[in-house]
Amino acid sequence: MSHPAALPADVTPVEQLRALETGTSTDEALAFFDARPPVPVTEMFGSWRGRGLHTGHPLDGLLELFGWHGKRFEGPEDVHPLVFDGPDGSVFSINPSLIPLGFAVRHPKAVRHPIVSGLCRLFRFAVRTKKPRARLRMTEYRGVVSATMIYDALPINDVFRKVDDGIVLGAMDFRLIREPFFFVLRREA
Repeated sequence: MSHPAALPADVTPVEQLRALETGTSTDEALAFFDARPPVPVTEMFGSWRGRGLHTGHPLDGLLELFGWHGKRFEGPEDVHPLVFDGPDGSVFSINPSLIPLGFAVRHPKAVRHPIVSGLCRLFRFAVRTKKPRARLRMTEYRGVVSATMIYDALPINDVFRKVDDGIVLGAMDFRLIREPFFFVLRREA
């Protein structure tokens, strides 16, 4: 995995993020995350396009492999944590509690196998939902209080930090994994 060279001090957070998106380490992602300001819950409202920030984490690229679109925050009580692209250009939400995340973390190579990933892409239509499956709250993570998406039925909190007015960096704090999984959300029009 490539690691970006040290950047000059006058580089904007968006430019720093672009450099990290070429591939980085968990330590570099954490340093960038920790340097970003908190996000109020209300700034998360709306639809966001998502993309993983690859750090060598077992979940790197898995969401994209299955057609992950992003997240939708309709209000503090109404969050759709996993929104996927449909074959017709539409988007739909899935129920994350029906996804075998523990298996994916323990066996990422198996999940990436073309047959398994193809079956998973088909299976996601069986776990569709119209109901919100998470909430937004302000919580403390790594010493900073910021907007956090709390899954209803999984031991996962996605904590957000502001990169700019239309970009946030998320750190998925999952009880089953020691290191956070990082992802970027860009606000949709």
